[in-house]
Amino acid sequence: MAWFAVGACLVAGLAAILTVGLGFLVLATVAAGLLLWKGPRNAVVGGLAGLALPLFYIAYLNRGGPGNVCRSSSGGQTCTDEYTPIPFLVGGVLVFVAGFVIFLLLERGARNAPAPGR
Repeated sequence: MAWFAVGACLVAGLAAILTVGLGFLVLATVAAGLLLWKGPRNAVVGGLAGLALPLFYIAYLNRGGPGNVCRSSSGGQTCTDEYTPIPFLVGGVLVFVAGFVIFLLLERGARNAPAPGR
């Protein structure tokens, strides 16, 4: 789960590089360093799955798209151009599933590996 958060933080930092992104990138780098120093190396694949979280968020933000989408507010009406959410949703699903499958393959390989000294 921690690697999932590192991956999400990394992509959020890259997406917002011109504003608060540098802080997210530093946080992701420090967290990745601590996790690599402390725990199992194959859990880093959770970072790959974490890359899907910002893609899901972008798909959610564009759920009314594609095109010009207007919403009522207390001061009148606001309109924004939105992208189609399907590519972001598909990309997020593919990245998430890829991270999960790679993790399962690494775990199965570690279980089937011969014990040292045999």
